[in-house]
Amino acid sequence: MARDRRKKPKYLFFQGRHWFVLVCLVMGTMALAVRGLYVQVIDNDLLQAEGLERQVRVLKMMPARGKILDRRGHVLAVSTPVDAIWAHPASLRQARADWPRLANTLGMETADIGRILKRNINKGFVYIKRSLSPALASQVAALGVRGVYRQREYHRYYPAGRIAGHLLGFTDVDDRGQEGAELAFENHLGGVVGQKRVRRDRRGHTVENLDQISPVHHGRELQLSIDVRIQFAAHQALARTLVEHKAAGGTAIVLDSRTGEILAMVNLPEFNPNDRSTFNTNVMRNRAVTDIFEPGSTVKPFTLSLALQSGIFTPDTKIPTSPGVLVLDRRRIRDIRDYGVLTLANVLVKSSNIGTAKIALELNPSQLVATLQSVGFGQLTGVELPGERSGVLQSKERWRLSEHATLSYGYG
Repeated sequence: MARDRRKKPKYLFFQGRHWFVLVCLVMGTMALAVRGLYVQVIDNDLLQAEGLERQVRVLKMMPARGKILDRRGHVLAVSTPVDAIWAHPASLRQARADWPRLANTLGMETADIGRILKRNINKGFVYIKRSLSPALASQVAALGVRGVYRQREYHRYYPAGRIAGHLLGFTDVDDRGQEGAELAFENHLGGVVGQKRVRRDRRGHTVENLDQISPVHHGRELQLSIDVRIQFAAHQALARTLVEHKAAGGTAIVLDSRTGEILAMVNLPEFNPNDRSTFNTNVMRNRAVTDIFEPGSTVKPFTLSLALQSGIFTPDTKIPTSPGVLVLDRRRIRDIRDYGVLTLANVLVKSSNIGTAKIALELNPSQLVATLQSVGFGQLTGVELPGERSGVLQSKERWRLSEHATLSYGYG
C-alpha cells in the first residue's frame, strides 16, 4: 500500500502570525478611535480648560510708590519706572542656544544664566536681572527668547542724596521701606498690588487683557515738615563744626520754636541712599532718634522756672558762684570761669552750672523730676521715625547732693 508523501504547507506557521498581527492592529486602531471620540466629545471641557490655562495668566500690577515732599513741595523721594527681566526656568533651559545673546544684552556671562536656572529649575518664576532701564528691557524683549519676560517695577531716587539720607531712609529692591520715613510711613507710601488676567501667545507675549481681578492702588504723597534749604544749611554747618573740633561725628536738629516742627535733622557721618555701596550699619543709624544724649543746659530754664514758681526766688535773687568751683559728694561742679555773684536771671544768661545747682538744692528734687516729666523729658516725642528711644529720667526716694545738682543743669 503506497504512503501519502504530500508535505504540510511550509508557511502555515507564518500565516498564523500574520493574522495575529492584523487583529492587533485593528484592535489598536479601534482603541485609538474610541479614545479620540472620548477626549473630543465626552471629555472636551477638560481639554479646553487645560488649553486655556496654558494661554491665560494672572499678572501682578505693581503700584507706584508715593512721593515724599518737603514743606515747600520740593521732591525728596520719587519712584522712577524700571523693568525686571524674569524667566520660566524650564522653558529657558530649552532655549540654550539663545543664552549667549541674552547674556550679552544684559551684561552678564552665559554661565550666570545657567547657574540661575540650575538653582531654580523646579520653580515657575525666577528673576534674571532687575532694575533695568525700560530701553534695555525693550532690547531684551526684542530678542524673542523663549521663556523670558519683562515686568514693570519702580526704583526709588532721592534728589537730596546724602543730605537727608538718615531722615528719609531707603527702600529695598521691591521698593518697600527699610529705614527712616520710608519705613515709618510704608502703609501710606507703598500702595496695594493689583492683579489682571491676560492671554498670551506661545512665546509668552501678552496679546489680550481679559479682565482685572483686583485694582492697583498707587501710594500716596507724604509731605514732611522738613525744609530742604534748612536741611542743606544744617548739614554744611555741622560738617564745618566737625572739622573745627576734629570730632568723629555729630547730630543737628533745627526746630520751629513756635510750633515744635522739625525743620532739619542731620547726622554725620552720612550715607547716600542712591548708592548702596555707601551703606554701612555703623553710619546708617539715625542717632538723632535712636541714641540717648544728656540734655545739658536745655534743662536749666525748667529748673529756674520751678524756682520762680516756688516763691523762694525772684529774677533778682542774688546767687554767689565764686570761686567757679563747687564740691558736692567729692564731685567738682565747674563754670567756665568765676562769675562772682549773679542774679537768678543772669544765672540763665551765663548758663552757670554752679548757680543752677545752688538754686536747685533749695528745691524738692521730686518736684524737679515732676517738672521735667511734665514737659516731656523721659518720654517719646512722637516724631514717628523708627527706633526712637525715650531717654532716662531717674526718680528716687533719696537723692545725693551731687545727683540733685547734676539733674538741675543736665550733665552727669
